[in-house]
Amino acid sequence: MDRVSSFDEPLKKLLGGATAKVMAEHLDLHTVGDLLHHYPRRYEERGKLTALADLPLDEHVTVVAQVADARILMFNNGRGKRLEVTLTDGSGRLQLVFFGHGVHKPHKELLPGRQAMFAGKVSVFNRKMQLAHPTYQLLDASDADEATEAVDAFAGRLLPIYPACKQLDSWRIAKAVDAVLPSARDAVDPLPAALREGRGFTPLPEALLKVHRPQTKADIEDAKARLKWDEAFVLQVALARRRYADTQLPAAARRPVADGLLDAFDAKLPFTLTEGQEKVSKEIFDDLATEHPMHRLLQGEVGSGKTMVALRAMLAVVDAGGQAAMLAPTEVLAQQHHRSITEMMGELAEGGMLGGSDRGTKVVLLTGSMGTAARRQALLDLVTGEAGIVIGTHALIEDKVQFHDLGLVVVDEQHRFGVEQRDALRSKGKQPPHLLVMTATPIPRTVAMTVFGDLETSVLDQLPAGRSPIASHVVPAKDKPHFLARAWERVREEVENGHQAYVVCPRIGDDAEEEKKGKAKKKAAEEDPDKRPPLAVLEIADELRTGALAGLTVEVLHGRMHPDEKDDVMRRFAAGDVDVLVATTVIEVGVNVPNATAMVIMDADRFGVSQLHQLRGRVGRGSAPGLCLLVSEAHEASPARARLSAVAATLDGFELSRIDLEQRREGDVLGQAQSGVRSSLRMLTVIDDEEVIAAAREEAVAIVAADPELEHLPELRTVLAALLDKDREEYLDKG
Repeated sequence: MDRVSSFDEPLKKLLGGATAKVMAEHLDLHTVGDLLHHYPRRYEERGKLTALADLPLDEHVTVVAQVADARILMFNNGRGKRLEVTLTDGSGRLQLVFFGHGVHKPHKELLPGRQAMFAGKVSVFNRKMQLAHPTYQLLDASDADEATEAVDAFAGRLLPIYPACKQLDSWRIAKAVDAVLPSARDAVDPLPAALREGRGFTPLPEALLKVHRPQTKADIEDAKARLKWDEAFVLQVALARRRYADTQLPAAARRPVADGLLDAFDAKLPFTLTEGQEKVSKEIFDDLATEHPMHRLLQGEVGSGKTMVALRAMLAVVDAGGQAAMLAPTEVLAQQHHRSITEMMGELAEGGMLGGSDRGTKVVLLTGSMGTAARRQALLDLVTGEAGIVIGTHALIEDKVQFHDLGLVVVDEQHRFGVEQRDALRSKGKQPPHLLVMTATPIPRTVAMTVFGDLETSVLDQLPAGRSPIASHVVPAKDKPHFLARAWERVREEVENGHQAYVVCPRIGDDAEEEKKGKAKKKAAEEDPDKRPPLAVLEIADELRTGALAGLTVEVLHGRMHPDEKDDVMRRFAAGDVDVLVATTVIEVGVNVPNATAMVIMDADRFGVSQLHQLRGRVGRGSAPGLCLLVSEAHEASPARARLSAVAATLDGFELSRIDLEQRREGDVLGQAQSGVRSSLRMLTVIDDEEVIAAAREEAVAIVAADPELEHLPELRTVLAALLDKDREEYLDKG
């Protein structure tokens, strides 16, 4: 067997069908290489107990603990049986509970004084932390066979605790790793020899052995240092190759002209640009003036004026004889952008029309739901060059859409677009157009170097004058129902003062499939109140109309409405004819109604940190202060409540993005959340390993500059091909 194929060997060949199936379905592990790169999350020392007081709620955990006591309780007049076992680590206690037929074996085995590893999901019952029906592995088994098995599985002093799932415990994963560990010697080393020796790294096969079966804590540190470097380096080489390839592409330089559309627009602005907007605009104009495509990420706080910067870039391109396209993720947002851009430009957006400016251009909207006549006219305006600016959804990407001379593509909230969509739009220019990617999700520098490592980064961190502060509060609806009643009173007060409000829910609520799921969840909720379905827009809107907000104009907005209906609701809300808008996250980005001052987010714990920050950014956009109320039924000690408290405590998006990353698994950062394919990062943590990432980037840039095709580094090429498969390579090609 050659060196690569042992890593590519399917797990079912070595582990048997059932275990391999669980690994594939629940842990996304398919090959020997996948399992060897499934590293322990932490290590327990034999004989040392886990700190039980620090266990996270609602998470699947593995702990090493000692049985303090065990007792059987009867219920249902003696028909039901429950075993309660109390574990201790000397400082904290944790309760285990077993029901029915599952009582007999643990009652025999889990005797006071016994030590074992336990795995299960942490929940709260009667204000006590517990694991219901955990699986366990005795570590001091009295039975000779069990004792031998336990010792064999955990021969070292350090017990590896693997990321596990309900269907497969950590110790069963450890056993599977033992079966594939001999293949570690076949590992292909991606680090060039000079780099490896210069930095004194452990050889890769040794690092894999040490990370899975360490003899000492120093073994773990050695292995981690090496494996982190591999991940950072391979990713940075891929990004450096992308950047290098981009510098080889031709593009038309688009230089602003004097007394053109941009100057006319600037002259009629009722305010001055912030220093940040001026600085970022200069960076963009410098890029546009070069004969290679711009690849720039523009990140800025909610409401920092990114659209203004992007619009000025588009006007500069129109001045230079090109066209600009702005791609928005939803129809609501495309319509909102079109409306605000045409309002900002005034007669300059009516080029060629009666009353339009001589220096103006046409600004057209193109979405999938437009009528035939309007669509035909928009397509004609694009192909003739009559329209200098087009704003649209993925409808812009269709084959029928042809441009006269596409010079700039602006992508709003890029993570919502697939690679194919970006590429399709790129191919519509005579030469590759310049690319500006905008995001309102603040990104720490380390993440920018990894997720967006092939884009130059500009940051807008000032808010324009006239923005108001936003007060945020958590409303614990379950513990203190009167707080929720007060929240609706506050909404009513805002409306009485001439303002408007948003109410956001996680679900729409009228779909048959959703209804079916809802019934199942309702049944589960009767057995366990924590399992109720998320609150729905249509239900909450009805409740508010007849209850807490009776007498106010309450409308709904969600993704399943007809586009004309959505546009009509948004227009009326913007005009002040609607008091309260009950919506899903369709309002998350770009929606700009300065008179809306209050937002109530229902089931706020079901949204991510960045999403809550985005939603909150819809209020406080005018001169009156904003109010954001985060309603939750989550338990006070839960991670979900901690997340909400963090959002309420700061308006700093960069700080929140750090918290978000610290609370999410690293795989989410570069994995499905961003690219739709599995992450290659397992050891590297982009928040903590800034120095590793920066150093790896430096080395990668030097290597790619000297050998762009990596002709002299076949091992690195092999690992790139394996780790960054075709989908992932395409994902990295954002430009």
